[in-house]
Amino acid sequence: MGAAIGIIGGSGLYELEGFEKTEERVMKTPFGEPSDALIGGILAGRQVWFLPRHGRGHRLLPTEINHRANLWALRSLGVRWLICVTAVGSLKENYQPRDVVLPDQYFDRTSRREHHTFFGGGIVAHVSFGEPVSAGLREILRESSVETGLRVHDRGTYVNMDGPAFSTRAESEANRQLGFDVVGMTNLPEAKLAREAEIALATLAMVTDYDCWKTDETPVTADAVVAHLHANVAAAKAVLIAAIPKIPTAPSWPEHRSLDGAIMTAQTLWPHKKKESLRPILERFITNDA
Repeated sequence: MGAAIGIIGGSGLYELEGFEKTEERVMKTPFGEPSDALIGGILAGRQVWFLPRHGRGHRLLPTEINHRANLWALRSLGVRWLICVTAVGSLKENYQPRDVVLPDQYFDRTSRREHHTFFGGGIVAHVSFGEPVSAGLREILRESSVETGLRVHDRGTYVNMDGPAFSTRAESEANRQLGFDVVGMTNLPEAKLAREAEIALATLAMVTDYDCWKTDETPVTADAVVAHLHANVAAAKAVLIAAIPKIPTAPSWPEHRSLDGAIMTAQTLWPHKKKESLRPILERFITNDA
């Protein structure tokens, strides 16, 4: 069966043809509660765990999402590959609503960065993040998107804002002038924490709107986003069904050893409580439990 695959997205994504649901897992983590119960099952012979990013019923603002709890829970369940399905606004004329974008870069405009790392509290680590997306997993998503007949844009920069309000026109124009491709409110923290957890991550970004820079279009509204989201759900499901069988079973990609050389603090100095809180992530480094 191999290592598990995680999927973060909307609450209905687990309703995939061929998915055999086996359990729902309510988890507590050292960082608090995840967004919701994790839904586990088998698809194409692989263990898959689904997590609704905003909780079922869309109950959490972007800044209320406990990304650390979400990623800790997934890693503790053996997830080593993670596909993030997310809605984005387009900053490019040719990135049209209902297109798929596969970002390979991020730009951080968030304000809660201290919540976007597992480290601190006595253990310091600095992971390499120059290439924040798994090229191997992004390529699998590209192939699968093409196979399902979607219009797909490979590569691009995702700029992460806080929200919950959409951009002002000035912000949107500034992001365009800086060369960014899409804007969203959630995915960068997931990418940072996945890298620290040695999980290979790639994002299936579904375009819902033109943000507000395109003056010949009505500025983005929640109603417009939801209409495109519903259309994008079916497309995302088709991509996931095609992609999951292509993901390797053995976690042997560079992202699966991203902590090599990243941990600065000698293990003899690790506080016991902090070490235990990070055990799912640091297990292969822990040599003495005394």
